[in-house]
Amino acid sequence: MEKSMECSGNEPEGQIEGRNAVTEALRAGVPIDKLYIVRDRTDSALGKISSAARGKGAVIVEADRRKLDGMSFTHSHQGVIAMAALRAYATLEEMLRRAEEKNEPPLLVVCDEISDPHNLGAIIRTAEAAGAHGVIIPKRRSAGLTAVVGKTSAGAAFHLPVARVSNLPSALRELQGKGLWVFGAAAESGRTLYDADFAGPTAIVIGSEGKGMGRLVRETCDDTVEIPMRGEISSLNASAAAAVLLYEAVRQRMQDADV
Repeated sequence: MEKSMECSGNEPEGQIEGRNAVTEALRAGVPIDKLYIVRDRTDSALGKISSAARGKGAVIVEADRRKLDGMSFTHSHQGVIAMAALRAYATLEEMLRRAEEKNEPPLLVVCDEISDPHNLGAIIRTAEAAGAHGVIIPKRRSAGLTAVVGKTSAGAAFHLPVARVSNLPSALRELQGKGLWVFGAAAESGRTLYDADFAGPTAIVIGSEGKGMGRLVRETCDDTVEIPMRGEISSLNASAAAAVLLYEAVRQRMQDADV
């Protein structure tokens, strides 16, 4: 019999272990952010769980049993551990509809492979405070809507829609087709954020902590902008950069509303 999933305080929040527990969570509609499953092509039961989770949009990570043993707090994971998301992921259409309902030009934040959940949580918190209509993350190589992200966002993750997409450049092209201008934050772009027009329908792309935007994402952007750096440090933390860009958008939109 599987151990109760009720947390004692030392157990990872949102972690679901064991075949029955994960199966029931999927059946009950619990949003699953990521499913860790042992590599075993001959186990049909695990295959069914994997297929069900994939069908509901979960990221599937195949791992060896030692990795699962290290993650497990029940010591009875039976080859499968699921990480529940804080809430269901939104769609791009829901974000655009949110802007339309508020009678505002869309303002979206796109996170290109932000893997640090603290950074993602901070970006979501700032985006919600700035009145953005949603945050977009890629399905792979990105933090998801985990408990850590929820805590770092100070609850903003429960209020601001977050979409997870399979292909970021395709999602950007879809937004461009709906009239949004896509700005990528990039060092040495030759154009500062103060030269950009964020008052209209806008998506702002923030690159990863280490390498910035990926090549295809950068090539898909309509324009790139930089934050002027006056000190010895050449770049800002991803969440700090997002805050600077978002509040320039806020300033421009407030100014536009006063005209």
